[in-house]
Amino acid sequence: MTKNWSIKKLKEIKFKSPLMIEGLPGMGNVGKIAVDFMIESLNAEKIFEISSSDFPSCVFVNESGIAELPKVEIYFKKHKNNDLFIISGDVQPPENKGCYEFCENLLNLFVQCGGKQIITLGGIGLEEMPRKPSVYCTGTDKKEINDCRKYGAKSAVGVVGPIIGVSGLLIGLAKERKMKGTSLLVETYGHPTYLGIKEARELLKILNLKLHIGINIKLLDKEVKEIEKEIKDKLEKIVSLQDDKFTSPNEHMNYIG
Repeated sequence: MTKNWSIKKLKEIKFKSPLMIEGLPGMGNVGKIAVDFMIESLNAEKIFEISSSDFPSCVFVNESGIAELPKVEIYFKKHKNNDLFIISGDVQPPENKGCYEFCENLLNLFVQCGGKQIITLGGIGLEEMPRKPSVYCTGTDKKEINDCRKYGAKSAVGVVGPIIGVSGLLIGLAKERKMKGTSLLVETYGHPTYLGIKEARELLKILNLKLHIGINIKLLDKEVKEIEKEIKDKLEKIVSLQDDKFTSPNEHMNYIG
């Protein structure tokens, strides 16, 4: 990794054709909610921690009262077809250069672990909360897109604008490396501190069908309070550090991440 980035290996793992699933804070925070629920449900094991001076300049206070720098964490779960390489974390890099460096470094690490395929999760910001949120898909080739459509996702053609941030950039950079990549994007309310629980559920339904990971999605509703406690305070602190470019829901239309 470059000097702005550091990675801490927590455990030596032997991977079998790992599949990356990324869900960092973004529109509706649907990706983060989905992967955090997946990590807990599958009892996935944390294997890497990534920190960087390109992350927002703040610390978070944990439940023990200890200050911690923001970080991104990588979890591992053995699976019969592809081991899961799950990306979660407090933040994603707010600036373009940092985002490119983060994605390149993350892909380098993934390739070293034998990975060739990625799935990113994000939200499509709307002016109002959707009653029945739809999931759209895009990717590096038509086969991957058609595969997701078999499980209920819709084509992103004519619907999705630019996919901003890690969820989009990972797919673009993966394509350049001849890797398979898919992005699942669910409609959600376009406010940076909104927690799209029901929208995250729609993403999990498709992942469950596509990957056969056996998650009990009904348990997500029971864990809403715990999820809100863990995520919301951090989000509000991060948003307060950033520019006013997300001051109204109207400005979120077609912002996806």
